[in-house]
Amino acid sequence: MQLQTLGRSFPRLPITDAAGLSAEHVLELLASGSAGLSEDEATLRLREFGPNAVRTHKANGWAVLARQFASPILILLIVTAALSVFLGDATNSIVIGVILVVSVGLGFGNEFRAERASEALHSRVTHRAVVLRDGTMKEVDVITLVPGDVVHLSLGAIIPADLRLLSAENLLCDESILTGESLPSAKDPASVQAQASLADLASCAFMGTIVQSGRCTGVVVATGGRTEFGRIALGLGERQPQTEFQLGLKRFSFLLLQVAMVLTGLIFVANLLLHRPLIESLLFSLAIAVGITPQLLPAVVSTSLATGTRQLAKRKVLVKRLVCIEDLGDMDILVTDKTGTLTEGRISFTRALPVVPQASDVDLLTLGLLATEADYENARYSSAGQNPLDAALWNSPGAADCDPARFKRLDMIGFDHQRRRTTVLVQETGEAALLVTKGAPEDVLAMCGPTAPAVQAMLDEEFKAGSRVVAVATRPAAGLRKLSITDEQELTLAGFLVFLDRPKPNARQSLDRLEALGITVKIATGDNPAVAEKVCVDLDVSTGGTLTGADVDKLSDPELAVAARSTSVFARVSPEQKARIIASLRQSGGAVGFMGDGVNDVLALHKADIGISVDSATDVAKDAADVVLLDKDLDVLADGVKEGRRIFSNTIKYVLMGTSSNFGNMFSAATASVVLSFLPMLPGQILLNNLLYDTGQLAIPGDRVDPEQLQAPSHWNIAFIRRFMLLFGPISSLFDFATFALMLVVFDAAPGEFRSGWFIESIATQTLIIFAIRTRRVPFLRSRPSRGLAAATLGVVTLGIILPLSPLQGVLGFDPLPLPFFLALLAMTAVYMVLVEGAKAWFFARDAQALPAGQLATRHRQANHHLDRRASRFSSPAKVPGRDSRLRVG
Repeated sequence: MQLQTLGRSFPRLPITDAAGLSAEHVLELLASGSAGLSEDEATLRLREFGPNAVRTHKANGWAVLARQFASPILILLIVTAALSVFLGDATNSIVIGVILVVSVGLGFGNEFRAERASEALHSRVTHRAVVLRDGTMKEVDVITLVPGDVVHLSLGAIIPADLRLLSAENLLCDESILTGESLPSAKDPASVQAQASLADLASCAFMGTIVQSGRCTGVVVATGGRTEFGRIALGLGERQPQTEFQLGLKRFSFLLLQVAMVLTGLIFVANLLLHRPLIESLLFSLAIAVGITPQLLPAVVSTSLATGTRQLAKRKVLVKRLVCIEDLGDMDILVTDKTGTLTEGRISFTRALPVVPQASDVDLLTLGLLATEADYENARYSSAGQNPLDAALWNSPGAADCDPARFKRLDMIGFDHQRRRTTVLVQETGEAALLVTKGAPEDVLAMCGPTAPAVQAMLDEEFKAGSRVVAVATRPAAGLRKLSITDEQELTLAGFLVFLDRPKPNARQSLDRLEALGITVKIATGDNPAVAEKVCVDLDVSTGGTLTGADVDKLSDPELAVAARSTSVFARVSPEQKARIIASLRQSGGAVGFMGDGVNDVLALHKADIGISVDSATDVAKDAADVVLLDKDLDVLADGVKEGRRIFSNTIKYVLMGTSSNFGNMFSAATASVVLSFLPMLPGQILLNNLLYDTGQLAIPGDRVDPEQLQAPSHWNIAFIRRFMLLFGPISSLFDFATFALMLVVFDAAPGEFRSGWFIESIATQTLIIFAIRTRRVPFLRSRPSRGLAAATLGVVTLGIILPLSPLQGVLGFDPLPLPFFLALLAMTAVYMVLVEGAKAWFFARDAQALPAGQLATRHRQANHHLDRRASRFSSPAKVPGRDSRLRVG
């Protein structure tokens, strides 16, 4: 089977077939080689195969416009208004048409602007892969990978395409996102039986899976929607997924739509039974339905999210996708390393503690400098590529008196998180070779003989003081030229190197802020348990106990889920153990954030609900994170969480508005249409009322939020919203009915005057209620709205009063009102606000509403949350090619 591209023929090679062929044969079939593709060839193949993407973030104006007409009620209203033109009611139909155009335009403008902001956000974030092009190693955007590219991957990397492995070193891949298996899969370049099941294709690595340990080189066999991961991801749709909050809004809007359709049917039938004109009855019924449905709700949410990204950036928090804002606000558990967050992150070498008489402090420091992965001649001048402890050693004053350059390094076994040590084989001129090991004291001591009590006491004392300690051991290695792990035995302890990383002065304040936000902070560190506990004591942090990596390994997954919830410190944990702890905390019901900046943190960053890194982190950590902080400071993180929660708290305000006064007013109109001998409002007036109201609410995303509303994430609880509606909706209707009585009994109003009076009262009460609903406190006295919201609300009320008195009154169907009406309106509005305040105090004081402010429900993650999150890194502004797009089989 051949793949035709620009007149040339390439094999269409399924990954299951590639697994059964030798690596050399696969390279040959893909017209590639060990040096990779040329740039020209890669460009040509990219044009033919399309981007290596499973999502698109291109803003689509037509799709946004189509969403404005998604409501069948709105479409039916447009059709009915158009029909009425031909039946002689042109004026009313034109008014309705103009109002609908303005309303749709308002929604389209805000949503499309938000989509453009989302597109710009996605386009700024690129995920890189290391490939061979023209025989040279370089980084490219993952979406530009093509079949035949040779890719190099290391610990923590996400596999960027379906690969046939060419080489592998201790390679384990986490394939749970594809197979559901929690245990990693061992990989080897040796061919396996062709057409084996996915889990048995050990010679292949799959897009979207993670390198859990080791490193590898592979050739790209399939990209985008033709990968195993791509098929699953495209099955969920190619657009960026909606957030869970947006999905909740969608379900809520559908509920209101159902209510509106039932109400529309009843009103329509009732008006026909009263022998009113068919078209007039239908227009009125549909206008009521449009008034109930929150037409600008998507625009409010989209505007909130787009505004949120800008506000977060001002607070030194960069989010990679809009959904990250919700995830950040959702977080109630934060797992973080202590270095740089609770401590200053400036590690300094304090002293050397020799344990053998023949070794001096300088000798021990020299051995420590030898057992580093840095170049001996340049390490003193540049810390690039060094871990913080090694950098502190080379920058210490004592390092100037040492001369490691007189040693020649013959071989080295670098640090890894299983062994937790570095071993070098060095030789001084004229001397025999020497093996030097430096690493975690527990692991190094295990390579030596029995530990003397005095030595153990010395070590324990340093740990209790909060010092970070590294052990150094040696043994003669005459004749040895190549190191293996088996050589790390029968060592002699030379002593300990002691480091200090002081607690941050503002760490306690930062922890208090996170605690006020309902976030539990847990520490996961590679340090000794005593060191981590000492930091907690210094910061007056009460711990719920400590688990070591060894303890974690002894626990089953259910046991760990229980233990992890109550444990505050996880010490001496490996990258795999960190990831397992994160997974256990998620299973126990928490929304878990993980903050890390090193290669050893990447697995946990991928496992968390929200991965957080810092601008100074390693590239692979920043690539794995969803959120990047410009400062490694918990205060910055707290600012980000508050902003995320503020956005959704404000959106909830809009929802509660729509289910109280707005719903009440539309219910009043429906009731009045049956009782009165004329329509209480014309269809155009209802739509104008709704347009003015919605326009004022577009300022809600920028409103202030009370501190208690930020104490927990905002989630959906339809029962809570229904209770709110059933209390405040009738209160709104009660004052509407009072207005009806005022107009009919006191002022003996004609239909035009009645409509003018109720239009003004409706706008005033419906809009001003936001000042009460936006807070659980006393408005203005204990909680002030933002200037933007206050100006928009008062502006809408003013416009609502002016319109019935303006030259447009005749076109809109209004008549002038007497001055005493406005005095009565002022008194009624004041009484209405007082009554709402009393009802609000009673409502939130009830035990049934005892949830924290803003906490409308428990958290429920979508089953595909992690898959969608993983797929977002393979996103292109162009249309995503399908599974077989642009592939012509001949």
